[in-house]
Amino acid sequence: MVKATITVQGGTAGLPTLLGQGPARIPTGGKIRAGIKVLTRKAAEQPQAQRLYDEGVEAGQSFDQIERAIVSALPQLKSPLIPRNVPWFTVRAQDFPNPETPKQILQTYGDDRGEGLHLYRFPIVFPSDHWQTVMPHELAAWGAQDKRYWSQYSADGRVRHCVCHAPVPMDSTGRRSIRIFGGRKTVLREDNGGICEPEACIDYQQRRCNLTGRFLFFIPGIRSISAFELPTTSFYAMNAAIQRFETIGFLRGGRISGFLDRERTPFYLTKRLMDVAHIDENGQPTRVSQWIIELEAPVDVTALLRDREDEDTTIVHAQLASQVLEGLPRASLDAGSGPDQPATQVAPVEVRMKEGEPNLDKLLARAQDYEIAPDQYLAYADQRWGLGWKINPHGRRRAWDELERYCNDPQGYLDKIESELHLTRAGERP
Repeated sequence: MVKATITVQGGTAGLPTLLGQGPARIPTGGKIRAGIKVLTRKAAEQPQAQRLYDEGVEAGQSFDQIERAIVSALPQLKSPLIPRNVPWFTVRAQDFPNPETPKQILQTYGDDRGEGLHLYRFPIVFPSDHWQTVMPHELAAWGAQDKRYWSQYSADGRVRHCVCHAPVPMDSTGRRSIRIFGGRKTVLREDNGGICEPEACIDYQQRRCNLTGRFLFFIPGIRSISAFELPTTSFYAMNAAIQRFETIGFLRGGRISGFLDRERTPFYLTKRLMDVAHIDENGQPTRVSQWIIELEAPVDVTALLRDREDEDTTIVHAQLASQVLEGLPRASLDAGSGPDQPATQVAPVEVRMKEGEPNLDKLLARAQDYEIAPDQYLAYADQRWGLGWKINPHGRRRAWDELERYCNDPQGYLDKIESELHLTRAGERP
């Protein structure tokens, strides 16, 4: 199966290698968790369990480590810890390769609101303009060691499959496994026909399969070559984040990476207490209060719009300056041509601005010259520059400039569009 290739902001698409042409992945170097775990009522009645829990929390151990220690000491307690929703994020030394990193995060962005020093709100920047890259998610059922089943979209993005690891092949004697190059293979799950249908899936109905996702980001002021991750299983948090991504991308010409404006404003991750609706076991709608992860973008929208206007002006002045440096007299720029300059060297900026920006029909006609279907091109352009690019002169010009850059490689541009659309379809829904 051919894998789609993505480009992380500031990088290049993955090239074919011995290990395959895979998507660019963002390495992670530490986890910030959304909640905590506490002792069950039964476990809290055991003094030894309470002691092991308190010691583990004090030592900065992960809750998995604490739970294993309790179960080892008290085998009768099968599941001594349960999740608890709290208004802060958990930062523990065991979740980071460098134990000093969580200390630095808490010291820099932590706050004491009467319950000790905790991380309630902190700034982040994303390393890619594709929200599917910085917020990967899937439906997955986990076993004791690794994932048993998980969702995966077909190449055209229309069918959501249920896949699993292929059985390890054995040699002719049947006694020894064959070494697998490149890791375990993936196959369609047989007992459900390889189709992911949560409503008809026993694993999903029994809560063994759930929506899982994670945010991938960097934290300003915290030095790390690898990104940090925040796992989440909240549909509300991820759905609200997608709306933020699309809004900011629309205002910034498709960009969500880096700081949001010239004031170096970042995104922020925090929590908000919300009444969340869900269906109980009797099929009745009910609402409960939960602390939900919220992605904030505290930016002045008018400043973003001014930045785009300033960018237009900068492009005009830069091109005029380059012509002056190339020797074209200022009078020629003003008049449209110089006495010693051929007509082909007339200032392109002045001519283009007088003739108007390229309209949508002209853009679609140019795309068709590259054998790109209009619907396919519009879907790609809406994803890349936001839904408003068609009515924005600056957006149409960026689209035209990109078409121009690929005038000598239309097939390469078609491959780029198909790859980007495949990636989007594969991450639109869990």
